[in-house]
Parts: sequence; structure tokens; C-alpha cells
Amino acid sequence: MAKQKHITSIGGSAVIEGVMMRGPRDIATAVRKPDGEIVVDKKPLNPLVTKYHVNKIPIVRGIFSFFDSMITSVKALMFSAEFFETEEENTKPSKFEAFLERKFGDKLKDMVIYFSVLLSLVLSIALFILLPNYIVGFFKDKVEGNLLKNLIEGIIRIAIFIGYILIVSKQQDIKRVFMYHGAEHKTIFCYENDLELTVENVKKQPRLHPRCGTSFLILVMLISVIFFSFISWDNLATRFLMRIALLPIVAGLSYEVIKWAGRSDNILVRIVSAPGIWLQHITTAEPDEAQIEVAIASMKAVLTGNKEDDKW
Repeated sequence: MAKQKHITSIGGSAVIEGVMMRGPRDIATAVRKPDGEIVVDKKPLNPLVTKYHVNKIPIVRGIFSFFDSMITSVKALMFSAEFFETEEENTKPSKFEAFLERKFGDKLKDMVIYFSVLLSLVLSIALFILLPNYIVGFFKDKVEGNLLKNLIEGIIRIAIFIGYILIVSKQQDIKRVFMYHGAEHKTIFCYENDLELTVENVKKQPRLHPRCGTSFLILVMLISVIFFSFISWDNLATRFLMRIALLPIVAGLSYEVIKWAGRSDNILVRIVSAPGIWLQHITTAEPDEAQIEVAIASMKAVLTGNKEDDKW
């Protein structure tokens, strides 16, 4: 009887010249500094889902996990950015920056993190949720049925999202981040296939992973088409407010779908996972050996030695 493949709950994200891995007990961010040294920042995991005892409540746990993932990713990104400050950033702080440091002291960094998460949410909602609805509003009277209107809105939303990804992917720095994203996926595959975490073994693995956050974002957009179909198109303010109100539920449900898809392997799962897998052709790239070394360092830092701890 063939050995069943280990499916891990370990996941992560790419940062500036590095990879963040989230394990069952710890979070580790590995970054290659400009001098070539790999530095690893490891912290104990304290997820919001367990902190607020909602890890057993479907959909609700997905909402908390979504915000927790955003906060964790911003923290990892800020850590990686510390090693690549420009000369201008090392000059004397402005009067406003000095005021903030005096006013908030050690809490300033946390405030910057939460403000960054809030700003990201606001911009994402405006660009990918409200703008497509506003565009469709110009010709809503020519389209009958809320489902058809929302289908058109969904197509526009996905087109804006893919267009945005394609535009940012042209930047050299983002290209390197996408290479680290590929290194993250390949390292996770290597671990799931019960192979030793070496550069040669990781290089042989695929870079497109079904449980990637990219798949989650695409699912949010697709599921939103169904949920938003129940909202009246008569009033612009109502449409906007109801979409914002329903977004956490859509995100929570998308999380449950990803959890289900991760445990199964059938034709329905492959259909559900296909859009996210396709988009990963853009958001990931083949890494070089140096980038794989960084991903391996991050992965090793979060392993407990017992695969049951990180079982999906």
C-alpha cells in the first residue's frame, strides 16, 4: 500500500530578499542580508483564532485568520525591510517622525503595522470591491437580473486584480519577491514529500501550490459574486455598504473552502483550485539556489520534529 502523502499546515509568504514561514508553534522570517548572511527571526505563534477561542467556529475562524495573516505578513515585511534601508532613510528623522517617536515611544512600530494593515484593507476594498461595482453601475439599467450584474462585476474585479498583478510584476524588486514565493512553495512541497530539505531536493519540486494565498484571494472574488447577488442595485450607497459588511463572511467562507480543498484530491477540488493555480504562474517564479537556501532556513526554524504537529 502506497504511503499517504503528508499535507502540512505550514505556510508562509515572500518578503524582501526572504521568506516567512508560519509553523504550528512558531513564525520564522529568514532574510539574506546585503553581505550574504542569512538571518532568521523566530517568534512564538499566538494566532488570533486561538487567542479569542474561535478556532472551532467555521467561517468566524476564517475571518480571524485573515486578519491575523495580514498582520503577520506586514510584520515579516517590515523586519526584512530593516536590512535594506537607503542612505536617505538613515538621515536625521523629520520633525513629524521625531514627534511620533516622542508621543508613542516603543508602541510606534505596532501602530505602523496596524495602520499599514488598515490602509491595505481600505485600498483593496476600494480598488477590487467598490470600483468594479461603480463601473457596472453606469450600465446597470441595460442588464437584467442581479446575478448577471454581479457576474459582470466579478469579471471586471478579476480583470482589475490580474491587471494589477501584471503591472507590479514588471518591477525588478517584485520579480525577486515572486522568485522567493516560488522558493517557499517548492520547500513546502519538499517537506510534504518527506524528502531531506536540501537545495537539490527543493529544486525538483513544483512551484505551484494548491493552498497558496493567491487561491484564497481568487476564491473571495468568485464567492462574492454569489453573495452580492442578493443585494439590491437601486442605491449606490447601499450597494457599497452591504458589500463591505458581507466581505468578512465571504472571506470566512473562502477560508473554509481552502481548508476543505487542502484535505481532498478529486475533480471538484481541482476545478476549485484551478484559478488560483493558474494565477500562480504570474505570482511565482523559479528561484535560484541562494533563494532556496533562505526558504529552507525559514522552514527548518518552524519544524518541531513531529509531523503530527503540523498536519493539515
